[in-house]
Amino acid sequence: MKKYILFIYILSLSFNSFSQSITGKWKTIDDETGKERSIVEIYESEGKIYAKIVKLLEKSEENRVCENCKGANKNKPLKGLIVIDGLKKDGDEWNGAKILDPKTGKEYKCYLTLEEPNKLKVRGYLGFALLGRTQYWYKVKV
Repeated sequence: MKKYILFIYILSLSFNSFSQSITGKWKTIDDETGKERSIVEIYESEGKIYAKIVKLLEKSEENRVCENCKGANKNKPLKGLIVIDGLKKDGDEWNGAKILDPKTGKEYKCYLTLEEPNKLKVRGYLGFALLGRTQYWYKVKV
C-alpha cells in the first residue's frame, strides 16, 4: 500500500512539472528602475517559443517605435514587436535564441527559467551567461 501511495505522489509531481508552462502573458519589470514596463505575450509556434509586446504600461509610450533597432525592426511600433525569437526547451530552461532590448535596439543571447509558477527569470547576455542582466517577469492573472 505504501508503494502505491508513493507511486501516486511521484506521478502527481511529474504531471505538475509538465503542466507548468511559460506561455501566456507576463508583466515586465525594468531591472534598473524597478518600474513596470509592459505586458509581453509568450507563445509557442512550431515547437519554438516567441515573445511579443502586447501592451505598454506607460501612457506616454503607447505610440513609441523602436528607434534604436536595426534592420526590419527599425522604427517599428513597440506594441506588437517580437522581442524573443525562437527559444527551445532544454531541460528546465528555454534557450538558443536572442532577446531584443527595445530601449537600446541591441540583441542578446538569452535563456528563460521558470523560477515559480508565476515568476520567470529572463537572462540576456553577451558571450557567456555570466556577463549579462537578469529581469524577472510576473505572470498576468487573466
